[in-house]
Amino acid sequence: KEAFSGNKELFKGLYIYDKWDWSKRYPVIKIDFTEGNIKTPEDLKIKLTEMFISLQREFDVEITFQTFSGKLGELIYALYKKYNQQVVVLVDEYDKPILDAIENIEYAKENREILKDLYSALKKADPYIKLAFLTGVSRFSKVSIFSGLNQLNDITLDPNFATICGYTQTDLETVFADRIKDFDKEEVKKWYNGYNWLGEKVYNPFDILLLFNKKIFRPYWFETGTPTFLIKLFKQNKYYLPKVENLTVGEELLSNLDIDNLRPENLLFQSGYLTIKDVIEEPTERIYILSYPNFEVKKSFNSYFLTDLIPDPTVKTETDIAIKSALRDNQIEKLKDILHRFFASIPYDWYRKNDLESYEGFYASIVYALFSGAGFETIAEDTTNKGRIDLTVIYNNKVYIIEFKVVEDQPEKTALKQIEEKKYYEKYLG
Repeated sequence: KEAFSGNKELFKGLYIYDKWDWSKRYPVIKIDFTEGNIKTPEDLKIKLTEMFISLQREFDVEITFQTFSGKLGELIYALYKKYNQQVVVLVDEYDKPILDAIENIEYAKENREILKDLYSALKKADPYIKLAFLTGVSRFSKVSIFSGLNQLNDITLDPNFATICGYTQTDLETVFADRIKDFDKEEVKKWYNGYNWLGEKVYNPFDILLLFNKKIFRPYWFETGTPTFLIKLFKQNKYYLPKVENLTVGEELLSNLDIDNLRPENLLFQSGYLTIKDVIEEPTERIYILSYPNFEVKKSFNSYFLTDLIPDPTVKTETDIAIKSALRDNQIEKLKDILHRFFASIPYDWYRKNDLESYEGFYASIVYALFSGAGFETIAEDTTNKGRIDLTVIYNNKVYIIEFKVVEDQPEKTALKQIEEKKYYEKYLG
């Protein structure tokens, strides 16, 4: 906004300072949905009404149209005539009114229709617009929210803009050279690097700035908002949690969020809990492999999954400490007792409502979340030349191979027999 408004001195010492035409000033309309919760259509209507009142005062123009698309179109044209310049339209978190209401699908749909009407003004006002720039968490299809607005250029997965939302390694070692020297660079990378939008991996800027300020490694970004609805969706779909670590999805699933058919994979990616790990180019489509971007997200997400599951938060903390102690002392029998006690602390009602493949998937999800949430290095569905290990845990220079079998369904020690017969351990010998 400040660049298009011509406020040159704000950019002194920055890259853009001598590369921008400061002689041209454009009127800038900023539509900002970042503040407050917009959970109902009434909330959204009030928000937009207040926003247009504020914009009228800011530019000293009068708006007479009644519909929100009419108000926006009229405002754009009024500013074009007043300043004899095309108008810049900036929309911050264009999708937030939909996501705020996502737990009530009918409200979310109504908010979507209100926004669809609002944004339709951009097509009609195209001759009077210099630039329209919309940012948001989710990637809704053009048909669902931008119907008719075919001049949009989606840069979400454009390699030319891959580093626009984060700090690169070069940024960290040049711009922040005086700060980064106080930290172990590999530890910083482990915690906060890894976000990938088909280009160079980037660091989470929110985490980096708070790390420099607080001087301690913490899940700063994760703590700004908890994935309550996502966890609820996981439970409803009886989702196999270890699958999240190495998720294969098609281009269509990644491209569009459909509130009529919400998929955990889509929400995980679009809300920042997963990122692109690899790309497979097929003759007819592109396949994406998704994974957690870094240690912060993997540890925090799995820890929160268990916190939501166990009513008493002290149980998980005590279990984390006990597991680390057992593995440090190589006490496998003690570890088994710890896991039994932990499962016993889960409310019976949760067992009753879940029939994840004869409970095998349920047990795997809980154990995976327990080790990952405690900060252990875990590899789900660990590939070997003889098959796949359900879960590998690496701690204190030791490797623990875990297979999940339900004793009711199969003979005891079937899992151990499978590990020995397929020689899963050979991958880690030497």
